[in-house]
Amino acid sequence: MKNYGADKIRNVALLGHGGSGKTTLTEALLFSIGSIKRMGKVEEGTTISDYTKQEKDRQVSISTSLIPIEWQEHKFNVLDTPGYFDFIGEVYSALKVVRGAVIVVDASAGIEVGTEKSWKYTRERNLPTIIFVNKMDKENVNIDKIINELREKFGKSIVPFQMPIGSADNFKGLVNIADMKAKIFEGKKAVQSEVPADMMDQVNPFREMLVEAVAESNDELLEKYFEGEEFTIEEIHKGLREGVLQGKLIPILCGSCSKEIGMNELLNLIYEYMPSPADEKKCVGVNPNTEEEVERKIDTNEPFSAMVFKTIADPYVGQISLFKVVSGEVKKDDEVLNTNKDEKEKMGTIFVLRGKEQIEMTKMTAGDIGAVAKLNNTNTGDTLCSKDAPIKFDNIEFPQPTLFMAAYPVSKVDEDKMGPALQRLKDEDVTFSVNRDKETKELLVGGQGYKQIEVIKSKLKDIFGVNIELQDPKIAYRETIKGTSDVQGKHKKQSGGAGQYGDVYIKFAPSNEVFEFEEKIFGGSVPRNYIPAVEKGLRDCVKKGVLAGYPVVNIKATLYDGSYHPVDSNEMAFRMAASIAFKKGVEKAKPILLEPIMKVAINIPEEYMGDIMGDMNKRRGKILGMEQLQDGSQLVAAEAPMSEMFKYTIDLKSMTQARGSFTMEFERYDEIPANLSEKIIEEAKAEKE
Repeated sequence: MKNYGADKIRNVALLGHGGSGKTTLTEALLFSIGSIKRMGKVEEGTTISDYTKQEKDRQVSISTSLIPIEWQEHKFNVLDTPGYFDFIGEVYSALKVVRGAVIVVDASAGIEVGTEKSWKYTRERNLPTIIFVNKMDKENVNIDKIINELREKFGKSIVPFQMPIGSADNFKGLVNIADMKAKIFEGKKAVQSEVPADMMDQVNPFREMLVEAVAESNDELLEKYFEGEEFTIEEIHKGLREGVLQGKLIPILCGSCSKEIGMNELLNLIYEYMPSPADEKKCVGVNPNTEEEVERKIDTNEPFSAMVFKTIADPYVGQISLFKVVSGEVKKDDEVLNTNKDEKEKMGTIFVLRGKEQIEMTKMTAGDIGAVAKLNNTNTGDTLCSKDAPIKFDNIEFPQPTLFMAAYPVSKVDEDKMGPALQRLKDEDVTFSVNRDKETKELLVGGQGYKQIEVIKSKLKDIFGVNIELQDPKIAYRETIKGTSDVQGKHKKQSGGAGQYGDVYIKFAPSNEVFEFEEKIFGGSVPRNYIPAVEKGLRDCVKKGVLAGYPVVNIKATLYDGSYHPVDSNEMAFRMAASIAFKKGVEKAKPILLEPIMKVAINIPEEYMGDIMGDMNKRRGKILGMEQLQDGSQLVAAEAPMSEMFKYTIDLKSMTQARGSFTMEFERYDEIPANLSEKIIEEAKAEKE
């Protein structure tokens, strides 16, 4: 594969709902240009994009695949992204390095949740976008209905560029509305013709719609339109390209990947209408040494700079870093600077990926996307650049994990290998987290949903030979007191030899501080040198409460009296006396269990408000407020116990057809209802037995 200039490159992401046909589209595109001799099938596990064992087993895309396509002396870097929402991080990283998107819509299903999300992502980033309506050969497909639904849902900027000829099994061709020409497909052969006469009534309204869109693309064409003059074909194409580049026009194309109809038309539209990296002109970052803004032109004559947008944990080659060259060029053995880590890296063999196939390159130049293996200190989001011209680009913003599970190794061998293996997978997938809970001692893995965590478990076994079990995490409960008590703690031991004697009187009461110790000794009943031992004994005790062994918080202990023995008293004796007093005092001061309460922010379409509020009540939560956002969705502020929120991400997706999302953070501890408290105490005691 040869090198291409920035003006001859198109970086495009395929987006859409799971099952809409993105992966099959990449197969059809490759097959149509002769890059592969046989189209693979998702259900048979033979596609170029879905090549990992996990993807073949599940028959869904899990990772973004890079598919380079050479067409019309240009190179298209097509990024096939997953449609399943648990793998949304893959979409975020792909969108960081593309300047165009194709949203794939299943003609038989219409607008799905993934269509809505894809639309939102492209609008937030102001990406030039094409909508490709796939599966036009399915039964009961109505293109007029689909176009109207798309325009009603997403606005009048959506304009059809094509109309299908025939339907279902008889779908055989396309009408190009801009050129008013038809193309009939006979196998791989396409025959040009005039628009069928019986289709003119259907095509003309859309033709007028397209002409109006062209008129609105610039003032000169608008003036010509109002004067009633006809546009030339060249003016139509120029106006359409301007509209697409500005995001004012979203073309609708249609076709069938399985019948290979519409592939060349889609490639032509990407070639003609999608922006090249050269159209970006420049990219802005900061100098890591001075924090001053720095610009880089998308030009090979500029100093080298690149962003790593994806990492692959390959069991054979090690870590593979996918990067987009922003400026300059890079070759094998070049020494570059990672400005995020302030570390130098030596570039190994540079290649491009087509699925899992590695195509070696002599160099990678501005605007292109490539890969390199075995960079020791580089992770997703890092900037690589020339040592003499340091720059750091904005990192990729990924969603935070919303589902956490405890991971336990199945055997001792698994335990030894689990930590490093999980870290390798964490480097690959930034939306996945691994943390050791200091209190429960559990290793918690976090992700966007159960499917993602199941894939992590599967990868651990298939790639690293590590077997784990997943369980619901333990809750870090707390204990405290609601009342007061006044007790004596006396430790006396005399069994030959040196004895032990310590005697204290301590009052216990609630406090606003985690632990508060005060001494009010008068007359030396407890010598000064033993008072620190009393406090130390109490601090040791608050680590494990009397109810279920959880840490005790918000308690005040006041030492006010005691006695000692001139020979048998020592620090250990007074620590033991404090421990006895603590247990007696807490038991008498109405001990209670506390549970962590989470602050939750839920983003949902308004129609799901009733379901969300009802569900939150069932979780012992409460709604604190609601705010309508600019896009019409509702932001719901709520509080709920952590124990009720472990599987919330799964339930929220179910309640909102995956349209809802949420974030959650710890807020405070609150008292647990008595009936639940008894159950937790019983379970804690059973664990100790």
